[in-house]
Amino acid sequence: MIKKIDHIGIAVNNLEESLSFYEGVLGLEVRGIEEVSEQKVKVGFLDIGGVHLELLEPTSPDGPVGKFIEKRGEGIHHIAILVDDIEKSIDLMKNKEIKLIDEKPRIGAGKSKMAFVHPKSTHGILLELYEK
Repeated sequence: MIKKIDHIGIAVNNLEESLSFYEGVLGLEVRGIEEVSEQKVKVGFLDIGGVHLELLEPTSPDGPVGKFIEKRGEGIHHIAILVDDIEKSIDLMKNKEIKLIDEKPRIGAGKSKMAFVHPKSTHGILLELYEK
């Protein structure tokens, strides 16, 4: 089911300002910037040793990342694990009575499929099931 950690999502107030730190100070290269209107977020991608950092800037305060920042401030938003088959992974979670935010996959950045597992089932971590 699980292949690897694909990315770590980091909620930021200002994508350009945040990218200047990751590029200018850490020397990472931006792999792309994309807006995901369904999630009300602009995303900047960086690669660090095969794992990606996904910087998430809200495009609206009422989107998931906007609400996260309002409640908790900037910081780690989620950890995404790459799975072979997201539908099977969701069914496995349901069969084990794991609380899900998404019982069906949604389309995310790069036209990937994604579904979130509720932090109450993961000891406080928002976990994203992710299929490329």
